[in-house]
Amino acid sequence: MLGVDFAKSHGLGNDYIVLDGERFGITLTPERVRLLCHRNLGLGSDGILEVTKRGERFFARIWNPDGSETERSGNGLRIAAKFLSDHGYTIDGSFVIETVAGPVNAEVFRRGGRVYAVRLEMGQAGVDRSVRSLEVGGVKLDVCVVSVGNPHCVIFGEPLTRERLLTLGPLVERHAKFPERINVQLAQADARDRARMLVWERGAGHTLASGTSACAVATACYDRGLVDGKLTVEMEGGLLELEVAPDLTLIMTGPVEEVYVGTLSPDLRQRLLEMQ
Repeated sequence: MLGVDFAKSHGLGNDYIVLDGERFGITLTPERVRLLCHRNLGLGSDGILEVTKRGERFFARIWNPDGSETERSGNGLRIAAKFLSDHGYTIDGSFVIETVAGPVNAEVFRRGGRVYAVRLEMGQAGVDRSVRSLEVGGVKLDVCVVSVGNPHCVIFGEPLTRERLLTLGPLVERHAKFPERINVQLAQADARDRARMLVWERGAGHTLASGTSACAVATACYDRGLVDGKLTVEMEGGLLELEVAPDLTLIMTGPVEEVYVGTLSPDLRQRLLEMQ
């Protein structure tokens, strides 16, 4: 990673800027994050992964493009695992990444010396059975509220169209029931081993994919008896493989790809430095 400031990577089209918090040289703030993620004025991304290595331990701080932080990101953590492996931070095939929601075990799969897929142990999900419906705009929605380290509202029975997602997503994200805001998915189970979904991420809006959203949908479908413990979750950006144990412990496996590495221009660096 010497000589470059950041890497740009994606997991199924869900793209992140990845940087070493110790080497970047500019402290990240909400305002700076918003500029870096801006697709016209900055580097453009669905978020920033600020990784650090302290001794033999790895940490990932996950920023949304609106400058807020999220507890966990499945696609983001796969990207972080690839970054740490491909850029010489570790030669191990398995290692732990710490997040504010707790540690995540990562196993990387290499081809030609580069990581192309990552398996994550995402921990145990929780289902809030006190919330089974939600009224939005005079319509009662069939929902399942799930925590996978961050909060999700899975909506069943709605058309899986982008138009419907863009209507419901912002309303459910900021519903009074969820004062800390929430991630939103439109979902349906197509078979015992397959589900489909669209994603509205808290703090990011519509994205092509989300790893924790896929975990939430797999959990909700499994909890309702719609799918078995091993299934494929299809999103606009592609497919993730999920395993859901009877105690709702989750394992996620999926692809990851680096797009480019780069350095900040003097203009962008100066603009960042002028911000608070």
